[in-house]
Amino acid sequence: MAIFEETFQLNNGVQIPRFALGTWEIPDDQVAQAVREAVKIGYRHIDTAQAYGNERGVGEGIRTAGIARDQIFVNSKVAAEIKDYSAAKKSIDQTLSKMKLDYLDMMIIHNPQPWVEVNQSDDRHFTGNLEVWRALEEAMQAGKLRAIGVSSFQKADLENLIQNSDTRPMVNQILAHIAATPLDLIKTSQANNIVVEAFSPIAHGAALRDPAIQKMAAKYNVSVAQLSIRYDWQLGTVVLPKSTNPDHMKANAQIDFEISEADMQALKNRQSLDYGEAGSFPVFGGKIK
Repeated sequence: MAIFEETFQLNNGVQIPRFALGTWEIPDDQVAQAVREAVKIGYRHIDTAQAYGNERGVGEGIRTAGIARDQIFVNSKVAAEIKDYSAAKKSIDQTLSKMKLDYLDMMIIHNPQPWVEVNQSDDRHFTGNLEVWRALEEAMQAGKLRAIGVSSFQKADLENLIQNSDTRPMVNQILAHIAATPLDLIKTSQANNIVVEAFSPIAHGAALRDPAIQKMAAKYNVSVAQLSIRYDWQLGTVVLPKSTNPDHMKANAQIDFEISEADMQALKNRQSLDYGEAGSFPVFGGKIK
């Protein structure tokens, strides 16, 4: 499928595949098989994180996928709680050790704030994020990482790194889906030559339950998941849908259709979705108590 061959060029020249497999909430003992299935289908970009607790399994899946390591783009994330240089440096080495990989294609800061502070504190941890960034820069210079970036960084967080370091973030991975589209942040990131990655494109399943989105999907004769993924694709992002089901993995990649400009505008203007129980997660507006 041609979609798997599409890439963006990061600001350091590295090519990043636009279509990825997200692995949040896939257990460590199941994720290796999910990675192998995804690679068999054509996926060439796998996303994990220290916080997911499945780096070991992702690494196993990469190593046993049956294709050359340099054909798969692998990303992980420094835990949001780490805000100092030495702990960040140690964590990067621990990730490589867990995954049993010589290098990662990219590693990013998982969040500008520790999760317990998200939606509860105004402290953006500018100094701490610069410390973590320095550890990532050094790891990239040492050949342990090919690219580095951030996740859920707002404009001020990005400016902090751009103005106070030698390295511009290569990606900003953010929550972006129908009814939650931070257009200003997407525009700011892209204007600074920072590739935007869209996580939770199906709104952690909330889009599947929305009648208006269902109606729009039916208009294009596609599934809600396909409409949601195509929406993020047309925003010019790298898209990271998650699945352990090979049939769903295949279907998620079948987005060879075009949402009209008018319908894109309507989807951008949609109001917030009900995340249900997932609304307690900080990334969806919740708070850790």
